[in-house]
Amino acid sequence: MPATAHIEFIVGAYGAGIVVIVALIAWVMFDYRLQRRILAELETTGISRRSARDSAERTVSDGA
Repeated sequence: MPATAHIEFIVGAYGAGIVVIVALIAWVMFDYRLQRRILAELETTGISRRSARDSAERTVSDGA
């Protein structure tokens, strides 16, 4: 049985895989930018991240 008998399925499967991977990469990039924007808005309103607060507390307690 020649490989060309199933070439439509093979090409379709690879094409669908590529579409899914590209969509996932685009989704992650979009979500990353959205989360950075939300974080920047929160920081401008005075709400800071816990990790930044914890490191500042450690620096103060280490110096005492």
